[in-house]
Amino acid sequence: MRCLALRFKQFSRKGYSLFACLGREVIICTLSVATLTHAKANGISIVSAAADDSLNRQEMRLDEVVVTGARAPLTQGEAAKLVTVLTREDINGYAAETVNDVLKHATSVDVRQRGGFGVQTDISIGGGTFDQIAILLNGVNISNPQTGHLSADFPVSLDDIQRIEIIQGAAARVYGAGAFNGAINIVTTPQAGPRGSVSVEGGSYGTFGAAARFAFPSNSRVGDDSFTPLDKSKFGVHSLSAGYKQSDGGTTNSYFRKSNAFYQGALSLPKLHGQGRLDWSLGMSTMRYGANTFYSAAYPNQYESNVRIFANIRGYLPISIGHAQIALTPSVYWNRNYDHFQLIRHSTTGENFHRNDVLGASLNAYTEWALGKTSIGAELRKEKIYSTNLGIPMSEDEWFKVPHYDVNYTKSKGRTDLSLFLEHNILLQRFTASLGVMANRNTGYNDRFRLYPGIDMSYRPSKPWKITLSWNMAFRMPTFTDLFYKSPTQEGNIGLKPEKTNSLRLGVLHRAKGLQAEVSAFYDFGTDMIDWVMYSADDKYHSANFRLDNRGFEVNADLMPREWNPTYYINKVHVGYAYINQARYDDITIYKSNYAMEYLRHKVVGSIDHRIFSALSASWAFRWQERMGSYIIYENNKSTGIARPYSPYALFDVKLMWQQPRYDIALSLNNLTNRRYYDIGNVEQPGFWLMASAKVRW
Repeated sequence: MRCLALRFKQFSRKGYSLFACLGREVIICTLSVATLTHAKANGISIVSAAADDSLNRQEMRLDEVVVTGARAPLTQGEAAKLVTVLTREDINGYAAETVNDVLKHATSVDVRQRGGFGVQTDISIGGGTFDQIAILLNGVNISNPQTGHLSADFPVSLDDIQRIEIIQGAAARVYGAGAFNGAINIVTTPQAGPRGSVSVEGGSYGTFGAAARFAFPSNSRVGDDSFTPLDKSKFGVHSLSAGYKQSDGGTTNSYFRKSNAFYQGALSLPKLHGQGRLDWSLGMSTMRYGANTFYSAAYPNQYESNVRIFANIRGYLPISIGHAQIALTPSVYWNRNYDHFQLIRHSTTGENFHRNDVLGASLNAYTEWALGKTSIGAELRKEKIYSTNLGIPMSEDEWFKVPHYDVNYTKSKGRTDLSLFLEHNILLQRFTASLGVMANRNTGYNDRFRLYPGIDMSYRPSKPWKITLSWNMAFRMPTFTDLFYKSPTQEGNIGLKPEKTNSLRLGVLHRAKGLQAEVSAFYDFGTDMIDWVMYSADDKYHSANFRLDNRGFEVNADLMPREWNPTYYINKVHVGYAYINQARYDDITIYKSNYAMEYLRHKVVGSIDHRIFSALSASWAFRWQERMGSYIIYENNKSTGIARPYSPYALFDVKLMWQQPRYDIALSLNNLTNRRYYDIGNVEQPGFWLMASAKVRW
C-alpha cells in the first residue's frame, strides 16, 4: 500500500502535537537548540540523531515544507514553480506594522499606500495591478469582488501569521480566475497550547495599539457517533487573537481607527485512518479613516469605513478505494464586506454604500500512484453586491435599508463562477512537471466554458541547482467598481471585456549551505488589460481596455552565515533587484494612467539581520524604487493641469529587538532620512516615524 508522507510545518514536543499529521509515514529526528534558532519555512535544518555531541555537527537543509503552487501538495523542493516564502523569522525582523509593510520587502511585490500604516493599500506583482492577484488566507480566496483596493485589508495580525507565500505569474489553473497575475497566501496555524501573549505599541503621529493572543487545546475527538471526551489525549487546538490600533496619520486627514478579531481551530478525525482533520476560522475587521485626496486632490476631506466578516471550514479526509489512497480536501467559505465612502465628509455629495457577499465551496481530490500525483477538483463561487451606486437598479420593493443609516440599497449585481480543475504532477528524481487545465464558466462572461491550460516544469541537474520553466493562461473578470462606478471624478464602463494573459516564466535557483541565489525572467502577454485613465487634463478617470505586455527579470541573493557556524552574529543578509518594462500596443491617446501603466521600472531591496550582544539584535532594511507614470499638481484644491513624473526614492528602516523567552521589547525607526515622497497620486507619504512595542508571553 502506497504511503502519503508527512510534511513538518512547525515544531512542538506536546503529546497531542501529531494531530496535524497529514500523511502515513512519520520520521523522528533530533533537533538541536541551535537549529531551532534559524529554521526556515523553505527548509528544516536538522542534525542527525546519530551525531556525537563531541563532534563538529554538520547541518543539512531538507526542503520539506509544503508550499502552494499546485493542486496536490508538493514540497518547496519538488515544486515546479519558484515560490517566495517570507518566514515567521523574516516577519519578526522587519520594521513592519502591517502585512503590507512586510510585503514591501519582497522584491517582486509592488505596495502603493495612500496613507501610512497600511491604510488603503494596493498590492500587485510583476507589473500587474491590485485587481490581478488572488489574496488567500490558508488557501481560501478572500479577494474583494467590489474592488481590489479593499482586498489588502488583511483580517489577521502579524502575530497570527506563520509564513507568507508569494506565487508569481498566472495561477488560474490552481486558484481560479482571481489569480490572474499571481497569488499571496497568508498561512496561519493554531498554536499548540495552552499559551498566550499580550502586546502594546505606540509611537509617532499619536499611534497606539494593543493586542492579545491565546491558544489552548481541547479535550475531545470525533468518536463513533459524537464528540467523546478523552482523559489522556488532546486532539484539537484553538487560537484566538484580537487587536486595536489608532493613529492621527502622517499627513492631513489620514487618521485611522482599526480593529480585528480572529479565531482558528483544528480537530483530528482519528476514524479516518487516524489522520483526518478539520480546521476552521472566522474573523472580523473594521477600519475607519480619513481618506485625504484618495480619489481626487480636489476633495481633501474624504472619508471611508470598511467592515469585513469571514468564515470558512476546511477538511483533510483520506479514504481508501481498493488499493488506492485518495485525499479529499473540501472547503466552504463566506465573506461579507461593508463599505461606506464620502467624497466630502458629512455630506451626501459622492456618498456611496456597498455590501458584497461571497459564498463559495470547493472540493479537491488527489492521489499518489506510480506515475506521480493526480488531482481533480471543482469550485463554485457566488459573488453579489448591493449598493447605492454599483450594479443594476432594483425594483423598489427589493430595496432594503443600509445598517445604521436612513438610506436604502437600490442597486445590485450578482454573478456565479464555476471552475473545474485537472492536474497531474510527474515527480522524478531530477525532474518535476505539473500539467493542468482550468475549465471556467462565469455568468458575467457569456456563460460558456473556456479552457485555461498551463504547465510548470523544474529540472534539478544537481542537488544545489534547480531550473524552472512555466507557461500558463488566465483571465480576470472586471470588478463591480470597474463596471459601474460613477462619481464626480470617476466613471466605470459596463462594456469592459475580461482581461486575458499568456504568462511565460523562467527561473534558476542555487541553494547551498549558507547561500541561496535566484534569477528569474518573465514575459506576460496581456490582452484587454483594464486601467483607469484620463483622456485630457480636465477629464475624469474612465475604466478602459488596453493591450499591454509586461516583461522583466528579478535577482535575489541570501547569505545565512549561521548555517556555517551557529555562533556567528549575522543571521541573514538579503539583496534583490527587479526590473520591468511595459509595451503598449494600441493608439489610444491618454493624458494620464492611474494604475496599470504606473508600474515599478526598478526596485532594489536589501536587509541584514544580526545579533548585537546577548538578547539584543537588529534588522536593517533598504528599499529604492523608480515608478513610471505621473501625478497631477493641485493648488488650492484645483488642478493646474501639470502632470509631474514620479521621482525615485530610497528608504532606510531599522528595528532593534530585545528578545527573552517570556517577553520581547522592540523599537522600529522607519524612513530614517525623513524622505517625503509620492507613490500614488499626489498623496505625500509620511517622513520619519518610530514605534516602540512590548510583548509578554506565558
